[in-house]
Amino acid sequence: MSRNSAIARVEQHFDSERFFEELSRRVAIPTESQDPQRRPDLFRYLEDEMTPSFNRLGFSSEVFENPLGETEPPFLVAHRHEGDDLLTVFGYGHGDVVRGYDDQWDEGLSPWRLEKVGERWYGRGTADNKGQHSINLAAIAAVIAERGRLGYNLVFVVETGEERGSPGLREFCAANQDLLRADVLLASDGPRLSPDRPTVFMGTRGALNFDLSLDLRAGGHHSGNWGGLLANPGIILAHAIATITSVTGEILVPELRPPSIPASISDAIRALEIGAGDDAPEIDPTWGEPGLSSPEQVYGWNSFEVLAYTTGNPDKPANAVPPHARSHCQVRFVVPCDPDEMLAGLRRHLDAAGFSQIEISRPHEPMMATRLDPQHPWARWAAASITDTCGEPPAMLPNLGGSLPNDVFADLLGLPTLWVPHSYSGCSQHAPNEHILDWITRDSLRIMTGLFWDLGEPGTPDWT
Repeated sequence: MSRNSAIARVEQHFDSERFFEELSRRVAIPTESQDPQRRPDLFRYLEDEMTPSFNRLGFSSEVFENPLGETEPPFLVAHRHEGDDLLTVFGYGHGDVVRGYDDQWDEGLSPWRLEKVGERWYGRGTADNKGQHSINLAAIAAVIAERGRLGYNLVFVVETGEERGSPGLREFCAANQDLLRADVLLASDGPRLSPDRPTVFMGTRGALNFDLSLDLRAGGHHSGNWGGLLANPGIILAHAIATITSVTGEILVPELRPPSIPASISDAIRALEIGAGDDAPEIDPTWGEPGLSSPEQVYGWNSFEVLAYTTGNPDKPANAVPPHARSHCQVRFVVPCDPDEMLAGLRRHLDAAGFSQIEISRPHEPMMATRLDPQHPWARWAAASITDTCGEPPAMLPNLGGSLPNDVFADLLGLPTLWVPHSYSGCSQHAPNEHILDWITRDSLRIMTGLFWDLGEPGTPDWT
């Protein structure tokens, strides 16, 4: 019975194709949470696939309706309780996926069939997030099989609405804090800093999505008769957006910028190297905040993006001055930025610039930013465990560049949060041809088995 034996056990699980078979079953369930007709498949994933998987590991589990109503995505909570005086670890995964876009995948591929092509395993959810929580469950199974127990308690939540912004997750956790009581979160989502660099991130940037719109009249009017006489909302909105950032993406509205990057955060990330694999786009070195390194831009600073822009009918242009224009914008933001203050500041900025007629609307609630200092005891513990497994230290990120509902766990439940991602930035997440890499998957199984083993050993941070 040893750590190395547990790691060897999970390697054999991978090499024997059993892990591939497990993930194949999960990928085959089309859990598109953005499609209301797939709601039965969300329950099927939790009841027919996850519940038996947890039960085989000695967990008790229960599926819960969403507190926001019976049309919203359900939750599963699984418990393995080994002692009242033991550490309790919180695990998390999401079983839903984005739409499959079935007809856009390469020939021979399907979003609902796990397919090996070289080092790539294709299928919807392989990277986000079925493959990632499957890795963690396989690691937990290896520890239990080798040691006969975990040596701590584990509560695991699988939600099925993350791709819709996790509706009801906050309300569910707030109403069930006793059921979900734990001491530290260890979970997986998102990409590594670079494919060959194990990574730990301890928080996430927040995401504030909003629309800027201008509606000037009831309908379009002939551009020959009315061009030059009628204000064009597309032009006005474009000029308004141009006041928000410079031509190179530097944010010009003070309230949309963080006050600074703390020295401890900059020291941890400035010299890191971002790598996304062969298919990744080339980084534009002159884009964003001047003077910041690429890691500081993504992990230490805010970014403003125009995600979509429409005026008139781009697919069937008419010779008419359009009546309205709309852009869907986003700010990815770090601690301590506040979404309400950001939107209030943007409103003042647009008014002062002469664009008071432009409306700002927020289609849904933002995900809040979270961050754990890289010197936190749990962060140092995770780094030491991964170094022991891999022989080299992982990249330690105070927060991910993307967004997750981590504020529910960090702020509402009060947990130190450790995220160990098993994918990479070139995985085509949310796009056709989503995939994971087989060698990262095998490496991640080893890393997670080491982490779940070490949680049951002396030397964990004080959690009492």
